[in-house]
Amino acid sequence: MELSPLPVMLLLISLIPVVQAQGSPKAVVSIKPDTHVFTGETVTLRCDIQGGGNTQWTYSWNKDNNKLYSNGTKRYFIDKTMQVLDICSVEDSDSGTYTCRGHGGYNQSSEISDDVTLTVSGSPKAVVSIKPDTHVFTGETVTLRCDIQGGGNTQWTYSWNKDNNKLYSNGNKRYFRYSTMQVLEIWSVEDSDSGTYSCRGHGGYNQSSEISDDVTLTVSVRPKPTVRVNPQSSVYTGDTVTLSCDLQQGTGWKFQWYKNNQWLWNLNSEQVNTLNVTVDNAGETEYMCEARRRNYYYFTELSDPVKITVRVKPKPTVRVNPQSSVYTGDTVTLRCDIQDESVSSWQYSWYKDTSHSPVSSEQVYSTSGVEVTHTGTYTCRGTERGGSRSSHSSDVITLTVSVESTPVSLIINPSRTQHFTNDSLSLSCEDQSKSTEWTVRRYTHSERVLDCSHWGSVTGSTCNISFLSTSYTGVYWCVSESGENSNPVNITVHDGDVILESPVHPVTEGHPLTLRCLYHNPNPSNLRADFYKDGSVLQNQTTGEMIIQTVSKSDEGFYHCKHPERGESLKSWVSVRRVEAPFSVLMLICSVVTASPYLLVTIILLLICYRARDHTDEDRIENAVIEA
Repeated sequence: MELSPLPVMLLLISLIPVVQAQGSPKAVVSIKPDTHVFTGETVTLRCDIQGGGNTQWTYSWNKDNNKLYSNGTKRYFIDKTMQVLDICSVEDSDSGTYTCRGHGGYNQSSEISDDVTLTVSGSPKAVVSIKPDTHVFTGETVTLRCDIQGGGNTQWTYSWNKDNNKLYSNGNKRYFRYSTMQVLEIWSVEDSDSGTYSCRGHGGYNQSSEISDDVTLTVSVRPKPTVRVNPQSSVYTGDTVTLSCDLQQGTGWKFQWYKNNQWLWNLNSEQVNTLNVTVDNAGETEYMCEARRRNYYYFTELSDPVKITVRVKPKPTVRVNPQSSVYTGDTVTLRCDIQDESVSSWQYSWYKDTSHSPVSSEQVYSTSGVEVTHTGTYTCRGTERGGSRSSHSSDVITLTVSVESTPVSLIINPSRTQHFTNDSLSLSCEDQSKSTEWTVRRYTHSERVLDCSHWGSVTGSTCNISFLSTSYTGVYWCVSESGENSNPVNITVHDGDVILESPVHPVTEGHPLTLRCLYHNPNPSNLRADFYKDGSVLQNQTTGEMIIQTVSKSDEGFYHCKHPERGESLKSWVSVRRVEAPFSVLMLICSVVTASPYLLVTIILLLICYRARDHTDEDRIENAVIEA
């Protein structure tokens, strides 16, 4: 059956509105490598028709809404259909908005594309960074890195220059580069690696960054530190020595120390360049140091060794002339000697009792006309002149100064040197010859020498005090009308709860010595007391009493007692009188009487003269303040 032409025509006509309803196809612009490029790059723009079917299209381009022609512009390259537009070596003037449109047969055209904005900027800048520093030392490893500032997302490769010459790593095993050559490492640098370095980045489409500024690398010979020691001379055990590791090569170093070639690993790795050492053992010790950069494993050379000589600290010896027990008015000489050949000159210091202030700075401490106040313990110590070393303290020397015996004695009742406040006290002058009248006198730190009539009641040669106070602490003695003086007695009045009962007068060698701890009323049920001599615990007693059955000169010293709850007493000096070898006058007389009557008379006269020595030096007695 033949198909009629009319129905076919009607069918074609019915399809025409459908095509018109679908609308014109859309042009779309794509751009490579990016919408933001740098001068000198090549940019490619391409126009594609979305929904264009199989139509054979040609294209037209607009820049900033103006028709774009390539005539006379060698930087433009457009293919014959003008679908692809290449801009070679873009410039700032190429920045702008670009659009395209497609053109088909039968006057068919696509819709114009959306604007695509191209931005052209100056070339990005390459920057070189260097680690660990621009100044390094032979043997270190140096890392150089090239970064592109404002390089965007471009995939860069890099080239390097040294002293304005292309740098190649071929045949140089000390160079190591990563695949993009962004990082350049120079292993174990040498002096020849010193110079100026620069880099440049290279992207796609002939893009290059600006060349970086030069970075100067300086390679110096590996430094060697020096150790300084203070003090420089030999030192004593117990002294502290300061060692300094000096390195005149910039900053940023860690220091390590070696003692006798052994690394002192237990030191703080972040320490500064000084090391303080307290030396304990005598002998020689060797120290060295080295340095390394912080957070970097490069070390300097080891310093030359420094030896420290440690000597045993010397102890002075003390000599007393004529002896440690003398009488008022005598001359006493104390000499301090220190044996140490390493010290050329010593500065000496003498100390009395527990004082920290020296009483003399001479090697020989000599005192003429000693007084009772010179009684006490003495030590000496030496300090190096112009140096820092000092000796130990010497052994303690106890000096006892006594007043020569007189025909009168001062009797104390109660018979003790320490008394409580508000107690009563009686002081009597007992004259063995009954030949003269005696007066009790006293001396305190707050007043001059006064007779008993000024501060007590007088009955004959007895002075009575009804109520004691601490102001009565002082030195008491008897004085005759003719100016003779008794031995002085030190009396202490204490306002505490504990006092020490000790002998008023010296105890003779070989006799017993009794000390008691007395308490204010009421007496404690617990009589336990600790007894001290010269500040050290001597005995612990539960009866409050201590007895030394046979005293000797070594028992002489300052004593006090202490109760665990009531407190402690003041200190009192206990003197021990030596037993002199008996002088047998009778034997001497018998041996010489037959030889010469005149010799006998001479001996008797000498004895009389000896007994007639002057005992009237009142000023010596008035100043005889015995330390409590």
